[in-house]
Amino acid sequence: MKLKVVFFMLLVLIALSLCWTAAYFLMHWLSWPQALLARQLAVSIAGFFIFGLIISIISRFGRRKEMEFYQSIIDAFRRIARGDFTVSLPLEGMDNGRFTDIIQSINDMAADLNKLETMRQGFISDVSHEIQSPLTSISGFARVLKEKELSAEEREHYLDIIEQESVRLSRLSENMLRLASLDSEQHPFHPAPIRLDKQLQQLILACEPLWLEKDLDMSADLSPVTIEADPDLLSQVWVNLLHNAIKFTPHGGTVEVRLEAGEDAVRVRVEDSGIGISEEDQAHIFDRFYKADKSRTRSGGGSGLGLSIIQKIVQMHQGSVTATSRLGEGTTMTVQLPWVTAASPAPVQPAAPASAKKRRASHTAAKDTL
Repeated sequence: MKLKVVFFMLLVLIALSLCWTAAYFLMHWLSWPQALLARQLAVSIAGFFIFGLIISIISRFGRRKEMEFYQSIIDAFRRIARGDFTVSLPLEGMDNGRFTDIIQSINDMAADLNKLETMRQGFISDVSHEIQSPLTSISGFARVLKEKELSAEEREHYLDIIEQESVRLSRLSENMLRLASLDSEQHPFHPAPIRLDKQLQQLILACEPLWLEKDLDMSADLSPVTIEADPDLLSQVWVNLLHNAIKFTPHGGTVEVRLEAGEDAVRVRVEDSGIGISEEDQAHIFDRFYKADKSRTRSGGGSGLGLSIIQKIVQMHQGSVTATSRLGEGTTMTVQLPWVTAASPAPVQPAAPASAKKRRASHTAAKDTL
C-alpha cells in the first residue's frame, strides 16, 4: 500500500514538472510577459492549467469505466430486491481493488440469501407435502363413508383412520408452532434447579403403557443430579427421545436410559436395540422434516420434526445432542448439558451417585424400582 502511494506521488510530481516545463517554453516562445516574476507566475498558472486539462481528458475515459462499475453494483442490488439471488459480481477485469471487500460482501450476501431462499422453498414444499398427505386420507375416506352399502365394521375402520390422520395433522401443526416459537428467540426460558433423575424417572413411568405393550425390557441407571434448566422444555426432550426409542424398537427389545454426572456436564443416554439408522441418514436426522425411512415414519405418525425440536431445546441450554447408530443394532442418543445455563446463577453440585435399575415385570414393580 505504501509503495502505491509513493508511486502515485512520483507520477504527480513528474506530471507537474512536465506541465511546468511545457508552460515555460510556451511563455518563452510567446515572449510574454517580460517581467521575471510575472513570467514565473504565468508559468506556474499555465502549468497547473495544462495539468488539469490532461487530468480532465484522462478522467473522461476512466469515469466511463467507473460508471459502468457503479451501474453493475446498482443492477445487482435491484436484482436482489426483486428476489434474484443468483447475483455474482466479478472480482477481476476492472480496476476495482478499492472495492474488492464491497464486491465480495455483495456476493456473499447474495449467496446467503440464495441459500435461505432454497431452504424456505424446501420448507414450504415439505410442509405442503406433510399437510397434504393426511388431508388426502381424510378427504378420501370421508368420501368412502358416503357409500350406503358399507358394513358397520368397515365404517368403524374408516372412521378410525380419519381420526388418526386428524391427530397426526394436529400434532404436525403443534410441532411447527413450537419450532417457530423456539426459533423466534422469544420463547419463555426459565431455568431453575431441578432433580434431573427424578424428572427422567417420572417420564419413564409415564411411558410405561407404551413399552409394556411391546414387551420391552426397560432399564434405567440414574445418578441423583441437580442442574439449572427449564423443566418444561427438558421434559419435551426426554419424552421425544423415549417415544422414538420405544417406537423404533421391535417387540421384545430393550431400551436403557443412563444419567451420568461429569465434572463439567451431565450426560443422558437413551439406548435402544431397534432398527438403527444408516450412516448416510445420521448426517441429516436433525434436519427438519427429514425421515430416514419415509414410509415407516409416516405410518408411525411422525413428521420429521421431533429431533429438530430436541436439538433446538438442547442448544438453548448451551448443550449438545449426538446420535450413534448401526442398522439392525440399535441407536444411542446422547444429550450433554452443562451444570449451569447461560442465564443461571452459580453451579449446583451433583448429589452423591446412586443407581436405579428396572427390568420389565409389572406396573407395581416398575414404580418400586424406579
